[in-house]
Amino acid sequence: MRVLSECMAVARDPHLPPETCPNGGLVQLVNPLEDSSWDDGLVGGPHPSFFHSSAWARVLHDVYGYTPMYFVVRDAGRLQCLLPIMEVDSWLTGRRGVSLPFTDDCEPLCTDPAAFHGLVEEAMRHAEARDWKYVECRGGKALWPGAMASTCYYGHRLGLVDNEDVLFANVDGAVRRAIRKAYKSGVTVEISQDLDAVRAFYGLQCKTRKKHGLPPQPFRFFQNIHQHILSRDRGFVVLARNERTAVAGAVFFHIGKRAIYKFGASDDRLQHLRANNLAMWEAIRWYATHGFDELDYGRTSLDNEGLRSFKLGWGAQERSIEYVRYDRRSGGFVTVKDEAFGWHNRVFRVLPGPVSRWIGAGLYRHMA
Repeated sequence: MRVLSECMAVARDPHLPPETCPNGGLVQLVNPLEDSSWDDGLVGGPHPSFFHSSAWARVLHDVYGYTPMYFVVRDAGRLQCLLPIMEVDSWLTGRRGVSLPFTDDCEPLCTDPAAFHGLVEEAMRHAEARDWKYVECRGGKALWPGAMASTCYYGHRLGLVDNEDVLFANVDGAVRRAIRKAYKSGVTVEISQDLDAVRAFYGLQCKTRKKHGLPPQPFRFFQNIHQHILSRDRGFVVLARNERTAVAGAVFFHIGKRAIYKFGASDDRLQHLRANNLAMWEAIRWYATHGFDELDYGRTSLDNEGLRSFKLGWGAQERSIEYVRYDRRSGGFVTVKDEAFGWHNRVFRVLPGPVSRWIGAGLYRHMA
């Protein structure tokens, strides 16, 4: 609480020169969409994830109109600290700064905590000038002294080695049996970056979202993922097919030597084929043989034991992902409910698919 209180005091001081850190460094407000060297600078910095990249910023901007406001501290031209924020300006849910919308885990990048504190001060100054309701950071709670977690999730990461036998031995016995069953059932897997593969995955995604009682993202969200990510060799779609029919799929992104499992979907009527397991296994094999060090499985809600077990079954290491939300109007950190679960699940399970897609196309921009 002390650090953020000080930040708000700085934000109200008109005599402090803009973009100046207390430790003497400069905080820059950068739009990665206007910086052609952004991604190159990330790779040389402190352990970035794909979500820090310009490609993800481009998808969020082009689909939903969010404004990139990335607060950066550099030392001799090298990235020292980064707090990426998108301004979400909604007539329905208000204006706020989110780091970052539709992102599982986006820890600020930081090699110097003192510099990060100065960066936060500048971000809070900007929050006041733009009248944001709150600033939310999805990960990196340790960098916010005195903060309590607003929402908590499980995170899972799998270390990769270029040895299929070792990887397979680390997989849970039940998962190994599922992979063998999928092979014996004649399930085939393709890895693709084509728009047709995205369309096939989206069909599965709509079915899976209905099962979970959630509206799907609009198809143009996935079209933009294809345009800015997959077609530029920054990710791919894995499709498992029974004969010619897609029965399971997953979407992966990557940067440097790190990959992330972002979306998964399947036809629930054909779960007995264990196509989900085979699709994941083939993605793991691909990343391992292409020299990647890590596969991140994203976030999992604390109440979703089924998804948690699925991720642990691959030998992934479990950790905690803690979001932080600083509410400007109350002047403190707040907790919020995991919005994946609630009364709305029952409604979306019974809505016709076209209606659910129509609602999703209009709603997601406001929810971020």
